[in-house]
Amino acid sequence: MSNSLVSRFMTKKGLYAMFWIVSIFMVTILIYFTANLAKEVPPLPLSVKSVEGKVLYTKEDIVEGKGYFQQFDLMDYGTMLGMGAYLGPDFSTEFLHKRAEFLNEYYAKEIYNKSWIFLTNVEKGSVKARIIEDFKEQTFLKESGVVYTKGSAEAYKANVDYLVNFLTKGDKTRAWRGGIIRENEAIQIAAFVDWSQLVASTLRPGTKRTWSNNWPAEPLIDQDITTISHFVSMWEFLLLWTLTIGVVYLAYEFLFKKEAQDGELAEPLKITKLFPSQEKLLKYVPIVALFIFLQMVLGGYLAHIYADPIENFLISQDIIPFNVMRALHTNLAIIWVAIGWLVGGLLIAPIVAGKDLRFPRLVDLLWVALLIVGGGGLIGIYMGATGHMRDTWFWLGNEGRELLNLGRVWDIGLVIGLVLWFGMVYSTIRNAKGNKLLIGTIIWSSFGIATLYLAGMYPIHKIAPNYTVDDYYRWWVVHLWVELTFELFAAGVIAYLSVALGLVREKTAEKVMLFELGLIMLSGTLGVGHHYWWQGLDEYWIAIGGIFSALEPLPLALLMIEAIKEQQHIKSEGKAFDFSIPFMWLAGSAFLNWFGAGFLGMVINTPTISYYSHGTYLIMPHAHVALLGAFGYISIAFIYMTARANSLAKGLEWNESISKLGFWLLTIGVVLYAVPTIVIGVEQTAVAHEFGYYAARSREVLEGMQIWMWVRMLPDGMMISGSAIILYDTVAKIYLAKRIKN
Repeated sequence: MSNSLVSRFMTKKGLYAMFWIVSIFMVTILIYFTANLAKEVPPLPLSVKSVEGKVLYTKEDIVEGKGYFQQFDLMDYGTMLGMGAYLGPDFSTEFLHKRAEFLNEYYAKEIYNKSWIFLTNVEKGSVKARIIEDFKEQTFLKESGVVYTKGSAEAYKANVDYLVNFLTKGDKTRAWRGGIIRENEAIQIAAFVDWSQLVASTLRPGTKRTWSNNWPAEPLIDQDITTISHFVSMWEFLLLWTLTIGVVYLAYEFLFKKEAQDGELAEPLKITKLFPSQEKLLKYVPIVALFIFLQMVLGGYLAHIYADPIENFLISQDIIPFNVMRALHTNLAIIWVAIGWLVGGLLIAPIVAGKDLRFPRLVDLLWVALLIVGGGGLIGIYMGATGHMRDTWFWLGNEGRELLNLGRVWDIGLVIGLVLWFGMVYSTIRNAKGNKLLIGTIIWSSFGIATLYLAGMYPIHKIAPNYTVDDYYRWWVVHLWVELTFELFAAGVIAYLSVALGLVREKTAEKVMLFELGLIMLSGTLGVGHHYWWQGLDEYWIAIGGIFSALEPLPLALLMIEAIKEQQHIKSEGKAFDFSIPFMWLAGSAFLNWFGAGFLGMVINTPTISYYSHGTYLIMPHAHVALLGAFGYISIAFIYMTARANSLAKGLEWNESISKLGFWLLTIGVVLYAVPTIVIGVEQTAVAHEFGYYAARSREVLEGMQIWMWVRMLPDGMMISGSAIILYDTVAKIYLAKRIKN
């Protein structure tokens, strides 16, 4: 491709066309795959019987068991097919492994009439071959039904006894106190877990791989990674290196080079007054800061329980169990991030439009609605998981899907709040003068934020019967809602603010934003597939999810590098820069976005590594750093921008020293947090490779890493301290600051 052709492509018009072509293509492919979903998911058998014809459980038992699994939020204690929390077991793998162990003894006695431990290596080999035959050649997951061999039927009964005893009576050494789930409920949970074990161990018709694409690694039945994962991993690294070099080249050759930049920098934004709606936003700020602090405190609590499951920390586990505390921790993050972004949209809309919202009192209504939804949802999470809402858990309690725990009533309330927010933003800036491209991006990404959350509410009136289908749409919210529509909104807002603050030229910001939007749609849409290929979807998701991964943070980081350079230029000329603290959080967002979503995402997203690290500590640094980087820091930037606008409009004192301390404590803390979790995760991944996934998830492996478990206290303490400073600082800047004397 000639340089002149590339130059024409890197114009605003070329990049705009590229964005729409990529968007339409990617969304079309995703819709096509979704339409074919029913053809590839593992079926729910009408019944599971023993070879003698005795019914062990039915389809209705599986569905009801899934409901109890969600109601008592077991996904925030252990994992299901690797998805969930990392303190408890992976329930699917545990049933698979225990079934294989049971069959070891069963077939040893049947074939050789002696216990497995007394067999020779040759005899053990023949028993293993018989077990593999039982798993792979005699047990099939079909809609018409499953027939277990006599040995597997007995293994299932043993697994039920184990799980019922564990769930009802508890085990303090594993931070599960029991006393909430009843025996009949636990029996049906066991049916659901056994179905997931069938997904992980039976062959998809016409293939030599299981419904979960041979995940998890289980040496007892010679189950391991498929060859395609190695090929995809190789090509992913090659493509990422090549495309990264290409992105950097295109950005600096055609976007940031001085000859490519047109126009002058805008005069930095000046705030001389607050509109009534913006004044009403001030009461949102301490709520966001308080939720940040509470979330960090809960994170420290969870870290202590991970390190020492037996002991209590701050509050008894009998009062607030681990799974409830984790659900509160993750959902507080979602709530404060979302509220901070809503504040940002409502602060910027009047600035863009040059006029106030038509109905400023709607800001008060939204605030009340968010408090009701947030407070009611958090109370419901606790009441539902602790068995106080057995009849209403789905509507008001804990829906028990990791990160999507809110009961359906609170879900609906959140969507109504988001739609109200979009309506306020849209009605205010739709006819605004100024850059239509930047404004349009803010508007339509706001629409996506307001509506895509609906995907996680399918079907709206009941739980989805099939776990694989349910998890497919759960990831639409966790990945597409967050890593697509929120990223689009972030790109539009940051581009607009970079121009408004006089840091980046308007045409440069437009082109960089379009470049970013195209890459977000390219990698973020089908990138959701890297969550899919072990929970029951077909093998092609390995390639799709592996290839479309960590490129989207690059242009954003490049834009912020240019903005930092401009800020330094302003400082060198001795000019005042009123929004240095909000900008510091935006710059921190770009760095942590690259580090968390990009760098740490590449660590785990290649299929070969992902196969062994799925559901281990190696996932934790990516999740935590990316959440703060991609979304949390922008939310904090918005609340500081609101506080700064208030101080400028009212002539209040503004001290930045404590603000910077809070920033650096939180930033260094989250970066250091990645170190011990990576070390622990690497060890777990190595164990999974050598001894199987069941061994990797055992408590014994974590006990051997105790020093690293406790090292986490240092970064956790820094993050808690940083969030406490943010809470104090924002409240002081809004409510305690004195007027500057003339």
